[in-house]
Amino acid sequence: MSTLLVKTLRDDPADAEVPSHRLMVRAGYIRRAAPGVYSWLPLGYLVYRNVERVIREEMNAAGCQEVHFPALLPREPYEVTGRWTEYGDQLFRLKDRKGSDYLLGPTHEEMFTLMVKDLCSSYKDLPLSIYQIQTKYRDEARPRAGLLRCREFVMKDSYSFDIDDAGLERSYENHRNAYIRTFDRLGLEYVIVSAMSGAMGGSRSEEFLCPVPVGEDTFVRSPGGYAANVEAVRTPVPAAIPYEDAPAAHVENTPDTPTIDSLVTFANAKFPRRDSEWTAADTLKNVVLMVTNADGTREPLVIGLPGDREVDMKRLEAQLEPATVEVFGEADFAANPALVKGYIGPQALGAESVTGIRYLVDPRVVDGTRC
Repeated sequence: MSTLLVKTLRDDPADAEVPSHRLMVRAGYIRRAAPGVYSWLPLGYLVYRNVERVIREEMNAAGCQEVHFPALLPREPYEVTGRWTEYGDQLFRLKDRKGSDYLLGPTHEEMFTLMVKDLCSSYKDLPLSIYQIQTKYRDEARPRAGLLRCREFVMKDSYSFDIDDAGLERSYENHRNAYIRTFDRLGLEYVIVSAMSGAMGGSRSEEFLCPVPVGEDTFVRSPGGYAANVEAVRTPVPAAIPYEDAPAAHVENTPDTPTIDSLVTFANAKFPRRDSEWTAADTLKNVVLMVTNADGTREPLVIGLPGDREVDMKRLEAQLEPATVEVFGEADFAANPALVKGYIGPQALGAESVTGIRYLVDPRVVDGTRC
C-alpha cells in the first residue's frame, strides 16, 4: 500500500457531470487524458481486468473462440460496405506516409467476415462463433459522462457464422445466455430490452441495460413484460375511424394562430363544440426538421403528429441513422418559402404536394382522425 499509485480527491472534479464519473476520478480509478479519452490507474485497471476476465470465461464456456484484430484498419473493407461514408464525422480517418487511407476501428464486422471468408471454405467449417475484446474509436461530438460516452472505449464484440436460420437462432440464444450469466456473476441489476441494430444492421436486437438515474439510454417497461429502448418502441396503429357521416373537409381562415395553444383558443371561440372543448389532441401539428445525410447533403423533413405530442429526436435519429437531425432554423425557412412557419398544413405536403418535401405521419393519425 505504501507504494500504490493512487490519488484520491476530496472534492468533485470540475468536468465530471454524472455520479459514476465523479466517483471513479475521486477514488483514483481513472484520469482524463483528453476529451473522451481516459487513462486507467492501478485500482481501476484491476477492476477493468476482472470484468474482462469474467466476460472471457463466459464466452469461452459458451464455445466461442477469441481472436484479436488491429485497431488501425484499411479503408477498402469499409468502402465496400458503404460504412466509410455512412459513419460520417464519427469515423477517425487518417493517411499513412504513402497517402493510403486508414481508419481507427469503430466496430469490426468487416474484419470478422473477411477472416471467415478467407479461412472457411466449406459449410463443414460451420457453425463458428468468434469474439474479441478490443479498443474502439468514435469521434463523439460531445464526449461526456466519463466512461459512458467516450472517443476511445473497449468493446467485446462476438459474431456467429451459421448455415441456416435455425443455426442462427441457436447461436443467438447461446450468446444471450452467456450474457445473462456474465451479468449475474458481476452482480448487476439488468433489464433485457428490444433495441435498434443501428449501423451494425441485423434482424433482431436486444440490449442489457442497468437501470440507473443517469445514463445514455432510456427504456420503457410494462407490467405485462414488454421492455424496449425508447428508440425501438413500435407504436401500434389504431383502427381507422369511420367518417362517412362527417361533413366535407374545407379550409377555414385562422389568423394569428402560429402555435397549437393559440389555434385551440381560436377554435373554441369560433367553432364551439357541444360535447366538449377543443384540445391540442384534436389538432395536427407539423414539425419541420433538417436532415443531414452521411454524404453531407441536407433536406427538409416534416413530421405530422397529434398536437399534444412532441417528436422524440433520439428515436427519430435512430430510424434515420446514419443521418443526423436538427430543428429547422430561420435561414432554412427562408430557403423553403413553401413552408410558412406556424401555418404548415398537410395540403402543402403529402403525395400531391409540389414541394418535394418528405412528409412522415405519426401512426396514431389514421384515416378518419379528427384534426
